[in-house]
Amino acid sequence: MNPYVIMMLLSSLGLGTTLTFASSHWLLAWMGLEINTLAIVPLMAQHHHPRAVEATTKYFLTQATAAAMILFASTTNAWITGEWNMNSMTSPIASTMVITALALKIGLAPMHFWMPEVLQGLDLLTGLIMSTWQKLAPLALIIQMAQAIDPFLLTALGLTSTLIGGWGGLNQTQLRKVLAYSSIAHMGWMIIVLQYAPQLTLLALGTYIFLTSAAFLTLKMSSATKINTLAMTWSNSPILTSTTALVLLSLGGLPPLTGFMPKWLILQELTKQNLSITATIMALAALLSLYFYLRLCYAMTLTISPNTTNSITPWRINTTQNSLPLVISTTIALGFLSMTQAIHMLVT
Repeated sequence: MNPYVIMMLLSSLGLGTTLTFASSHWLLAWMGLEINTLAIVPLMAQHHHPRAVEATTKYFLTQATAAAMILFASTTNAWITGEWNMNSMTSPIASTMVITALALKIGLAPMHFWMPEVLQGLDLLTGLIMSTWQKLAPLALIIQMAQAIDPFLLTALGLTSTLIGGWGGLNQTQLRKVLAYSSIAHMGWMIIVLQYAPQLTLLALGTYIFLTSAAFLTLKMSSATKINTLAMTWSNSPILTSTTALVLLSLGGLPPLTGFMPKWLILQELTKQNLSITATIMALAALLSLYFYLRLCYAMTLTISPNTTNSITPWRINTTQNSLPLVISTTIALGFLSMTQAIHMLVT
């Protein structure tokens, strides 16, 4: 694709998210979401592969449905209250419709069915954009109207997403589908604590973005898309393989890696709110995610693919591509747990 076209599309992605961030009027927020959707569609379909076109079509139809629901809900609220302001979402019907539409946009369970299929049809860099940047604008709207949403609905969405994100990834062999279910589970952790400590939602979101970026970039550098190709990475680059394994374990929330930090603080907050049963279910659901990440690490570090010896396979992979984003995201993904207390004091 032409570099000027890519620059225009990426600028439109930034414009759409910024417009949604800065707006307090539902029509402006809706416009920002639509700009976001229309900007990423050409990026998703740029390879003209049938699977990419199929994924783009599914994504566009899903996002268009969610946008129509948001417009209908905001119009309904304006009809009932006479206000287009986000903070005036007092109608229970309108607020429920909006949270349902936003959950569909970011892939919260049970509105998650489109996400693994779409992510599977994309290349890793476009999948990274869809898994991180495209979550920001809908999550900003959810955070702004969190107090108007039924607490039981938020808890149900969070629990369902965490459980389905864990269960769904257990039998997957495609790495992009594993990362999609991981994204669903992480979204559940963010939503479950939103009504009690929004700052922890932001902390979990920031951690998720760095961890997911590190995972996608390491997989991109090792050219791995399936579990059986992970066994080839050790003979190509032991250092990259070790880094990828640690990043995946951090995504699963294994201490002493950074991914344990938001889970730790969220479980602590849920316990303070006398939601011990909810915290227990969330902790058990996190074990499901950790299991399939351990499965990936086993395939990478403890298995050797047949017919790959150091004499046949080059020892070093091609490192000519820019690795600065990978270094930054990996460093944050692995080494920030020691700063938990300072970060917790900062966000609270």
